[in-house]
Amino acid sequence: MTTEIPTTGCSGGPPRQEPDFTMSFTATPRGARLARRLASHRLDAWGHPYGTRVNDTVTLVVAELAANAVRHGLVPGRDFRLRLVRRAGVVRVEVADARGDRLPPAAPVPPLEGAECGRGLWLVSRLAERWAVEPRRDGPGKTVWAEVVV
Repeated sequence: MTTEIPTTGCSGGPPRQEPDFTMSFTATPRGARLARRLASHRLDAWGHPYGTRVNDTVTLVVAELAANAVRHGLVPGRDFRLRLVRRAGVVRVEVADARGDRLPPAAPVPPLEGAECGRGLWLVSRLAERWAVEPRRDGPGKTVWAEVVV
């Protein structure tokens, strides 16, 4: 896991707006869990407190995309990357993994009743304003992104 560079302002000066959040995580269930927790923490710092619609929705989208990166995008020894971007009226979640050959379906279908898997991307498609998959710009693999209206 890589670390994030702190962006606190100088003592006595005006506080700086925190930039976009980008961090790499080990492609393990623990890495996915940490990505979810840090995303919720960052949203709280951005003014979307824990337990609010925005925090809960974006955190769920991060959880589903990170879990998919671990389960379907795993290349041994390669991390996945989470990026949160604030834009006017939306938070964009980007999760990049190292597997460009395993693409999610273009239109997820509702899971069958009683199914133990297959809900993640369908939930993302319902919670996000838009979502898509594209080739990863900074190396091999893919980036799945979703935008949640704030």
